[in-house]
Amino acid sequence: MAQTRTDESLQKKLKPRHIIFMAMGGVIGTGIFKGSAETIGVAGPGVIVTYIFAGLLLLVVMAAMAEMATVYKNKNMKDFVQEAFGSRVSFVMGWMYCFMWLSVCVIEVVAAGSFLQYWFADTPLWMLSLACAVFIILINLLSVGVFGEFEFWLAGIKIAMIVIFIVLGASLIFNIIPSGSTSYLQNYTQAGGFFPNGWTSIFSALLIVMFSYGGSELIALTLTETENAEKVMPRIVGNFMLRIILFFTLPILIICGLIPWNEIGPESSPFVQVLASTGLPGAAHVMNFILVTAVLSAANSGIYGASRMMYSLAVGGEAPKFLARTNRKGSPFHTLLVCAVVLIGGSMLGLFAQDQLFKVLLAVPGFVVILVWICIAASQLKLRTRYPVQPTFKVWGFPYITGITVLVLTVIALLFVFDEGNRFSISICLGVLGFLSIWSLIRFRQADRPAA
Repeated sequence: MAQTRTDESLQKKLKPRHIIFMAMGGVIGTGIFKGSAETIGVAGPGVIVTYIFAGLLLLVVMAAMAEMATVYKNKNMKDFVQEAFGSRVSFVMGWMYCFMWLSVCVIEVVAAGSFLQYWFADTPLWMLSLACAVFIILINLLSVGVFGEFEFWLAGIKIAMIVIFIVLGASLIFNIIPSGSTSYLQNYTQAGGFFPNGWTSIFSALLIVMFSYGGSELIALTLTETENAEKVMPRIVGNFMLRIILFFTLPILIICGLIPWNEIGPESSPFVQVLASTGLPGAAHVMNFILVTAVLSAANSGIYGASRMMYSLAVGGEAPKFLARTNRKGSPFHTLLVCAVVLIGGSMLGLFAQDQLFKVLLAVPGFVVILVWICIAASQLKLRTRYPVQPTFKVWGFPYITGITVLVLTVIALLFVFDEGNRFSISICLGVLGFLSIWSLIRFRQADRPAA
């Protein structure tokens, strides 16, 4: 039976390798494997500039989390925001983060279903997505240690796949492996050049790219289930950021080199399209299998993120108390049940709007990710001057680097609010944000204000 415990009831069974691969599992999913078709379609080969730019913003956000983790031990991301801005802001951000991850999980299981249609073309999308949702729910009901180990290997498969894809693609581009093509390098400059839609198009692709990078901050939710988090966090952030930027920019370069950017269609993953075009026997089938495991891994990390944030909200009195119950394995059982209901319901969306589903869903978590990053960076900016102890790791160039990051992220958020192409998706986000803001005012009428 489930039983009510304190926050310490979450098992500290996650090792550094689990954390790295879990966060990478949350990041390397539909955003790169399927969303890259849209980003390339918007900006052409020049979209790699978008990935690098967003990666630099993420680096500052991750460094801010690492710094705060060395000061506030056994605290997670929501706790940092509460320390800086009080209960109302942390309440809104916490529930928006749950909303984001639940949206991501729905995207990932629907994407997994669409990839499975490569083999089961006659099976309805909703049926395949539902099967994937049930599989992910069962995995998350395991103990934390078993879950971390499972995610380590699941994420490891797709990371290995990306490395192989980069090596294989580079060998084809530079004619190390003969393919019969005269020159792949011309694909970077043909069909309009490196920036075929103008250099401003690199900003138009930002929302999907931000969605792709969203999940990196998942590391800040694993802190309460990690031994010596304040020591391992700074080291993890440095290694993690380098890998993320490489695993996004290099595959995009390979894809745009092997196929002209304007020939990449939205019907399947660009990775599968690239390997199918090379004529290598069985390569497309192998890639598609790995893509299925990849998006399932991202959904797996997403359920972890949503359930742990919901649990943290319940422990802090910001969600119904029954959500703070864990089972004997140390898993937050009731929050997992809530996530399961949403995931199963979301997997049925393929019944209604399959054609426009991805375009609408991708923008929702992309916008929320920007808001969450703003909260994290702004928290570090405010807390630095009143830390109870000195951090063992510090963000570089304080306060200028963090301040510029907050400003740039705010400008990006405002640009997308007024972007007609994302009006429906952003309206959903603003509606949820408005509802949570009103709820927080009612919920915390006597809330104490944060110290000046």
